[in-house]
Amino acid sequence: MSANTINIGINEADRINVAEQLKHLLADSYTLYLQTHNFHWNVTGRQFRELHLMFEEHYTELADAVDEIAERIRTLGVAAPGTYKAFAALSSIEEVEGVPSANEMIEILTRAHETVVRTCRAALKVAQDADDESSAALASDRMRVHEKTAWMLRALLD
Repeated sequence: MSANTINIGINEADRINVAEQLKHLLADSYTLYLQTHNFHWNVTGRQFRELHLMFEEHYTELADAVDEIAERIRTLGVAAPGTYKAFAALSSIEEVEGVPSANEMIEILTRAHETVVRTCRAALKVAQDADDESSAALASDRMRVHEKTAWMLRALLD
């Protein structure tokens, strides 16, 4: 066995399958990062300060997350996507045209976080089926973050 052979107890087909699911999670996370950063820059209105700071917390957390997801993909022996074109092709989150109102931003981000939760669930299932505890834990941890963030955003709309 060469030094470049990956022997972590997950067969090659399963590693590739898990990595492909994580690519979708990476693309969704990066798209959400960009969307959140955009809203941070462009939010206006009565809730400006609160939303500006909250969006900054969210995109900062997402910046760390995309690195962690990409590194897991690399650990599995697959190249991580890293271009807008690749992310656009892989992401389930649609880009936003123009500058929405503050409430629309909250609604858009809520739906986007819920989309990422669903992407996490798909990745979690594939990782569990491959007996890949590390990828399953990553997907589960990300799911928990996005579920909580969606809940907090929904609370702003009540």
